[in-house]
Amino acid sequence: MNDHVRDLASVRDATDRLLAAAAALNNVSTAEPSRLPGWTRGHVLAHVARNADALVNVLAGRPMYVSGDARDADIERDAPRPLDVQLADLRASAARFQEEGAAPADWSRTVELRNGVKDSAANVPFRRWIEVELHHVDLGVGYELEDLSAEFTQREIDFLAHRFRNHPALPALAIRQDDGRVLATGAVDDVTLEQGREGYERTVDVTVSGRQADLLGWLAGRRDGAALTADGGSLPALPPL
Repeated sequence: MNDHVRDLASVRDATDRLLAAAAALNNVSTAEPSRLPGWTRGHVLAHVARNADALVNVLAGRPMYVSGDARDADIERDAPRPLDVQLADLRASAARFQEEGAAPADWSRTVELRNGVKDSAANVPFRRWIEVELHHVDLGVGYELEDLSAEFTQREIDFLAHRFRNHPALPALAIRQDDGRVLATGAVDDVTLEQGREGYERTVDVTVSGRQADLLGWLAGRRDGAALTADGGSLPALPPL
């Protein structure tokens, strides 16, 4: 189980960095394209704020969003707002999330997220940390995947490798990091997972190797994988997150 208290502190620090970066924008640059196709920086900021409220709903036992259409409509509604309104909303929604996280609760309970996904409540602060950090990168304001902490990068690689495990659209994959660690994902089974580092590479179809930032970028859909190497086959296209 994740340390939700420590993760809540990490969310707070990441939010402060995001707010400082966003405060350097202006109304014109906020309306410019972000790194996410079809989204301006205003869309990104609006999404980060609405995600905080959505995760408050999750922790409080309510549906994360009323519906997918309502989620999208809220982001479209809030995206064009002036920068000062965006910043105030980011601060207020972040405070609501921290307040909910500080309330007495059973952190071992199971909660339901979007699309019926279930997880431990203790993992929700890390999920929020992911949103804040990756969308900070998405703003395209000089904060890169290489600027993420080693702890966050490793945990997010682990999280995404687990998320893609046994996905029917993927071959059996070994993710080999530049520090020597190897993770199995894709069409792997329990035997493969128990083989250990060398066993992974004997029993998988493709071994994908590279720097941790590039691996994270590929797994998270932020980079095309051009900086990675694929042994045993071509680099597979990952399904949408």
